[in-house]
Amino acid sequence: MDRTVVPDGIDLVYLNMPVEETFFRMLRHREFDVAEMSLSSYVLSHFTDAAPFVAIPVFPSRYFRHSSIYVNAEAGICEPRDLIGRRIGTPEYQMTAPVWIRGIMSDEYGVKVDDVTYYAGGEEEPNRPEKLPLDLPPNIRVNRIGPTQTLSAMIDSGEIDALYTARKPSSYTGPTGRVRRLFENYAEVERAYFQKTGIFPIMHTIVIRREVYEANRWIAQSLYKAFAESQMRMYRDLEETAAHKVMLPWLSAHVEEARSIMGDDYWSYGFRPNREVLDTFLRYSYEQRLSKRRLRPEDIFVPETMENFVI
Repeated sequence: MDRTVVPDGIDLVYLNMPVEETFFRMLRHREFDVAEMSLSSYVLSHFTDAAPFVAIPVFPSRYFRHSSIYVNAEAGICEPRDLIGRRIGTPEYQMTAPVWIRGIMSDEYGVKVDDVTYYAGGEEEPNRPEKLPLDLPPNIRVNRIGPTQTLSAMIDSGEIDALYTARKPSSYTGPTGRVRRLFENYAEVERAYFQKTGIFPIMHTIVIRREVYEANRWIAQSLYKAFAESQMRMYRDLEETAAHKVMLPWLSAHVEEARSIMGDDYWSYGFRPNREVLDTFLRYSYEQRLSKRRLRPEDIFVPETMENFVI
């Protein structure tokens, strides 16, 4: 964004905007040549007639999502299996964060995708639509909330029992105290999950409009190299001890802990180190009846980023 790193051969015009706006404009109108994209939305785009995007294995957003499950404190939900039979809010059924949450709930706690009823719509503002059309079987029940309702207010009032989301709802810190996390000790739970599975969930990737890529295939490698260089610079910035680059007082301790648990490349880019994570997500997408067939990780990234030259 600040031109410290320049992609080879590309005069990049960078537009910085909220991811919800980026995704909406790219998925609905394909406004950009290159964009950050929800991993789930990108996967689902493979099943449209146009298959309008290709991707490079760059992952600007990763997030353990145990912290993103909120419950109404009066609903009697004390552990994951208490979610069975409940009303669960989700801004969009297809969005990446709830796909990961539903998969983790199924794999780790036995709460299957069709054990609950989903209520979809805006978290803080009414009338949020699904960005992509859904074609779900009858056993997966997704209801639209009303035109004036929001999920944040509904979990506070008890109209829904829980919320799977990406953004912390405003009612979590609201005056009633009726909204809490399912896992208030989420950092401990997420560390244990990583140590068990080796999975650091991927939320977003980088997509290129297919016609732009087909006309200039070299840009995939050029962009990948630029993102990888930026990632290396960020690692060095986070490890700087003369002065913190981010306003966190114990940043050095946090970085050292992440490296001790997850290794030096704890936020890895590239295909090979992320194949298992991607394969798990693609399994979840298929099990939750979003993907029409079980894709392989090799199916969703351009070949130029699968290998590199040697000397």
